[in-house]
Amino acid sequence: MVSGNSLKRLGTLGQSVWLDYIRRDLIASGQLRRLIEDDGLRGMTSNPSIFEKAIVDSHDYDEDIRAMALKGKGAEATYESLSQGDVENAADQFRPLYDRTDGQDGYVSLEVNPHLAHDAKGTVEEARRLWAALNRPNVLIKVPRRLMGCPLSDN
Repeated sequence: MVSGNSLKRLGTLGQSVWLDYIRRDLIASGQLRRLIEDDGLRGMTSNPSIFEKAIVDSHDYDEDIRAMALKGKGAEATYESLSQGDVENAADQFRPLYDRTDGQDGYVSLEVNPHLAHDAKGTVEEARRLWAALNRPNVLIKVPRRLMGCPLSDN
């Protein structure tokens, strides 16, 4: 039995604990690496709401936002650049775990734009575009459950 660490104990029971949170300073500070190596964190999820909170609650993104605004980038392009950069960096931190577990763990997720929730074809196209842009085997592209009329939906 793993002593003292609840996350590692869950791992011994076959559970993979994921962090429902992403923020640039978590990655840049080495804290994410420590959570993976020392605490048994097995994956990380993100979505537009998580990124909104990360951007609003810190100054980590201010310089990049300012630079993109000066280049005439809109809100959607700015969000995409910031979120994809953080997902790529987090996926790189999880990559050794992904490799060590033969792809059983070590994933980071990014959600398709929820504005496509009622557009199955657009969602699939967007998922494929994001997958190609991120170019990491340990990235999962999430589809919002709200997708109506999609053959993958059970509603």
